[in-house]
Amino acid sequence: MSQDEGAMSLSSARRVLEGARVALERYQDVTVDDDGSLTFQHSEVPCAVQAAELVEGLAMLSLTCVVAWDVPDDGELAERVATRAGQGLFGTLGLVRTERGFDVTLRYAFPAAGLDTVPLGTLLMLVVSAASQVRGELLAA
Repeated sequence: MSQDEGAMSLSSARRVLEGARVALERYQDVTVDDDGSLTFQHSEVPCAVQAAELVEGLAMLSLTCVVAWDVPDDGELAERVATRAGQGLFGTLGLVRTERGFDVTLRYAFPAAGLDTVPLGTLLMLVVSAASQVRGELLAA
């Protein structure tokens, strides 16, 4: 990749990330981290947004929400997460074993170039709201 191509790629990713920041700030307090990623918390769910241009013209946003962490395995956790994953329209639920239990994440990546502020904010908040709902369901069980 030439230096000019790298600059175009970086600026495209920055543009979609800036659009995400503006869109999210309608609903959340957003922090811009040193690496440019966005972080915020919805209810008790920490979330991060990053951007990348995979190829010219394909700028992607990636949203990761940490739904729950250190969840003890009650023998049915994986089944509950899998069932809930099948009900979701936006994002992929993940379950990762740690030393202290399981961490549950919700991830969603999508092409974001050209999305206006309101539709972009709506899409991001649909995913974030789903993460908060899943957290409530998992911790209530």
